[in-house]
Amino acid sequence: MLRTLALPRDVHAPALARREVAALGLDSGLLADASLLVSELVTNSVLHGAGTAVRLRLETDDRGGLRCEVLDDGAGFVPTPPAVRRDAGGWGLQLVDRLADRWGVADGSTHVWFELGGGVRHDPPARPLAARVG
Repeated sequence: MLRTLALPRDVHAPALARREVAALGLDSGLLADASLLVSELVTNSVLHGAGTAVRLRLETDDRGGLRCEVLDDGAGFVPTPPAVRRDAGGWGLQLVDRLADRWGVADGSTHVWFELGGGVRHDPPARPLAARVG
């Protein structure tokens, strides 16, 4: 199943994204990780991205796997490990790195993807990271 949505790039976007993930009917263990990761990526898009919408693409397969892509109109970025911080922010991509089976970013755009549950393996539409964050 494939769902593609345009979320408003505002404070409500992460909750809307989590609601869409919950509607997929994922296994409860996978659902918890997927909800956290999609929330982190959509939040990053809202805080650091560009454009009026955050595009969310969710794809499941018959084995219970999930592929999620979050895109906005930003110019792209190179993921780096978070600096030592005392506040709670800046850990979203490190969580993605630790929990996702695979993930990466697209060159030249703000497009981050992750896969969970061992399914929905695509040749990434994006260059996988050369070095893992973390």
